[in-house]
Amino acid sequence: MVIGEDLGTVPVEIVSKLRNSGVYSYKVLYFESDAEKTFRAPALYPEQSMAVATTHDLPTLRGYWESGDLTLGKALGLYPDEVVLRGLYQDRELAKQGLLDALHKYGCLPKRAGHKASLMSMTGILNRGMQRYIADSNSALLGLQPEDWLEMATPVNIPGTSTEYPELAPELSVTLEQMFADERVNKLIKDLDKRRKAASKKAAS
Repeated sequence: MVIGEDLGTVPVEIVSKLRNSGVYSYKVLYFESDAEKTFRAPALYPEQSMAVATTHDLPTLRGYWESGDLTLGKALGLYPDEVVLRGLYQDRELAKQGLLDALHKYGCLPKRAGHKASLMSMTGILNRGMQRYIADSNSALLGLQPEDWLEMATPVNIPGTSTEYPELAPELSVTLEQMFADERVNKLIKDLDKRRKAASKKAAS
């Protein structure tokens, strides 16, 4: 099985050629929205794809929601000026609201959860909701990160850096044994597994 990283500047023509050749597409939650920040419904993810919430080159779910990647990027001098950085912050706020709206619309959050992204801090419920969203997708394959199970904020990798940041070196906040002994992590995994099976059953019907 081959999964093509058809992200960013990959031409549409190449994407279609990959699909016709049986190569699976790569769908990242953060990128699955239109210009108005309306996120693609889980049921509309292409079956011939691998769906992920994030990647090693992108912020963790907590990092994304708290804009920690932008703060870190500024500290590392990755942005040319304040105008660019301000635009990135504004775009992130719009994306967060669009994502929160989608999480509510498709039943990934309890009704009691907040509806205004600017007033909502990162919580375990929100973290679970974002992973539920991608687990509910129609994609044949699903990828999740232990960093998000542990609600970590530190990114694994920051593109555009070399010695400024420990590339691919950050460790998990706990050992694997501790992680899989954590009741919260096990509860999350069971919840996602249940939703994934329901999504697969729905796609097959």
